Amino acid sequence: MKKNSYLMVLLGLMLSFSLVSCFGSDDDDNSNNNNNGGTSGIVVEGSWRVTLFQEDNSNQTNHFSGYAFTFNTNGTLVAVNGGTTQTGTWSTGNDDSLNKLWITFPAAPDDSPFEEITEDWQIISKTPSKIELRHVSGGDGSVDLLTFEKI
Repeated sequence: MKKNSYLMVLLGLMLSFSLVSCFGSDDDDNSNNNNNGGTSGIVVEGSWRVTLFQEDNSNQTNHFSGYAFTFNTNGTLVAVNGGTTQTGTWSTGNDDSLNKLWITFPAAPDDSPFEEITEDWQIISKTPSKIELRHVSGGDGSVDLLTFEKI
């Protein structure tokens, strides 16, 4: 009888751990929790500028010259250059076991540099003053690079 009691307790514990592992995970693809290993805490502090934007081996950093980017805690991303303002969104999470930063500028025209940075960016490195990102195109395998540095 004691063996059956221990077996029931053991099975109950195993079932509890199974349920916790199934429902307790927050590693969903493209999660909007803005909590990617501390990345959100870094980007929401201060203003940032693009110090590198390289698309298809072509340096296009100058397209963002003069813009100050602000990553707000509510998930909005605002880029301001004098009287010009572009507003988008940002979020962090994991996708295919990679730490990602999603940037979206929905109102940017097709030929806009803001349309070009509307991507899911893999976080290569991050410090309180610099974030290096890369995007690999699924179509042709080309690699784009994007670096933000704190102003």
